[in-house]
Amino acid sequence: MMATKENNFSVNEQGYYGAFGGAYIPEMLYPNVKELQENYLEIMKEPSFKEEYDQLLKDYVGRPTPLFFAARLSEKFNTNIYLKREDLCHTGAHKINNTVGQILLAQRLGKKRIIAETGAGQHGVATATVCALKGMECIVYMGEKDIERQAPNVARMKMLGATVIPATSGSKTLKDATNEAIRDWINNPVDTHYIIGSVVGPHPYPDMVARFQSIISEEIKQQLLEKTGNELPTHVIACVGGGSNAAGAFYHFLNNESVKLVAVEAAGCGINSGMSAATTQLGTPGILHGSKSLLMQTADGQVTEPHSISAGLDYPGIGPLHAHLYKSGRGIFMSATDEEALQSAFEVSKMEGIIPALETAHAFFVLNKMELKEEDVVVICLSGRGDKDLATYMKYL
Repeated sequence: MMATKENNFSVNEQGYYGAFGGAYIPEMLYPNVKELQENYLEIMKEPSFKEEYDQLLKDYVGRPTPLFFAARLSEKFNTNIYLKREDLCHTGAHKINNTVGQILLAQRLGKKRIIAETGAGQHGVATATVCALKGMECIVYMGEKDIERQAPNVARMKMLGATVIPATSGSKTLKDATNEAIRDWINNPVDTHYIIGSVVGPHPYPDMVARFQSIISEEIKQQLLEKTGNELPTHVIACVGGGSNAAGAFYHFLNNESVKLVAVEAAGCGINSGMSAATTQLGTPGILHGSKSLLMQTADGQVTEPHSISAGLDYPGIGPLHAHLYKSGRGIFMSATDEEALQSAFEVSKMEGIIPALETAHAFFVLNKMELKEEDVVVICLSGRGDKDLATYMKYL
């Protein structure tokens, strides 16, 4: 599974990617995090783990997901555009790749109770799904504002047997839900595993989540080889909030400098509007949710409230791997506003018959800003389907 273990973009033993990462945690959480750090790689290497994980990805999640040649978009932009169809995974997004892996890990560590945070609700649904599959207690923390704008996903979580607890502090979104989940973990350190949904949090979470999501780029290589005779695209494009779908889509290309890695953040109402979530443009180094990364903060270190029309990109930070990709110049970081994402969502729906999640729609918009050649091979990670965003889309119909 791991083709690119030893490289500059791999995490080091202290959990750093370049200057970013680490584990900045309260003393109460030290045993939990240490237990994960010492065991996650060994457990993931176990033949029985790999066998069960691969089997569930195949029979439960529905992998491999197709790599679809988007003929009409390709014609419009005069290049070759392929869509990696993570929207076709069970539960409708890439999030399930990670929750399947983490629930198996939690079982092997003897945990009985699972907690999670969620913004758009896709990670919450994916966590509730695997907890139902394995018969484990599931508590999902979700910002009050997100509960309102992602009602279908809240209903799904409850139907799957999860308890959804609203976060009522701060901006009442993903950041606050994460704070609540961390508090829960501090109070229940022995029997609880915290399934973090993105490549954020204390080491080993960014690396562990990236490894579980790396199946995306592993499949892209095989599928491109079959379709084009070359396993390397010229560009991989993915939206980035915390950045798990992007980490998965980039993973096996990190060392191939010929592959341009394009990460698309949410510019909200405009990068300098004061209502944005474009962390690399607005952020400075700091500590958020257990790791050192780039985050949007005031001069005295107070976290700035982010804004995006998409609940999944509404986060004031970015995973440490992405911060390193940005600072090192390996990643190309672009952004799309709320309006631009909506425009792309409707365009992709009408041109390809695929309604993308609002998060993914940001990734599509940058096609308008890029100079692409006729012979380029562009892969866009279509990270989720748009069912959960219909209420938002309906306002613009």
